Amino acid sequence: MTSTADDTAILTGVLDRWKAAVDAHRPERVAAEFTEDAVFQGLHPYSVGRQGVAAYYGSQPLGMKAAYRVLETRRPADGVVLGYLAVEFSFTDRPPLDVKLSVLVTRTDEGWRIAHYQVSRLD
Repeated sequence: MTSTADDTAILTGVLDRWKAAVDAHRPERVAAEFTEDAVFQGLHPYSVGRQGVAAYYGSQPLGMKAAYRVLETRRPADGVVLGYLAVEFSFTDRPPLDVKLSVLVTRTDEGWRIAHYQVSRLD
């Protein structure tokens, strides 16, 4: 497994679109950054597929924003990039929430998409 600037650029491309959709409270656009069969684990029970992603982000409060920092990347295979990130979700009415996020992005006919998403709280 290797880590390169290209891998970080791939992750950043996908996650910048994810962040823009989260910040705009556009759950369908968030879901469009995932594969059709993505395994999604936010801070609620997991789901599989874009519908579960859209439902999860649709339930988030208006004004929630995401800020992320890529901590590690790996390339376990061609067309696959693994990322480990620090993410801060900020809110208008409560303190921010700091989490760690692991994502696996894959190259699809639609471009790079998130195939696996796993959030962890470490408090």
